[in-house]
Amino acid sequence: MNTLKFKTNINCSGCLSKVTPFLNEEKNIKKWDVNLESDDRILTVETSDLTEEEVKKTVQKAGFNAEAV
Repeated sequence: MNTLKFKTNINCSGCLSKVTPFLNEEKNIKKWDVNLESDDRILTVETSDLTEEEVKKTVQKAGFNAEAV
């Protein structure tokens, strides 16, 4: 299992509710979380199969940015 971390522009619970369906739909994401308390709004993803680029594309489909850290 790989743990990937991304700096995002997911800023609030409203943003979180928009991205949730996209991350939940991705069957290769075992677990994910966004730390809204962090200045960088860190998205942590646990996956065994996805690359950083694939996770970034999933977040972008929801209208948000994600940069690997």
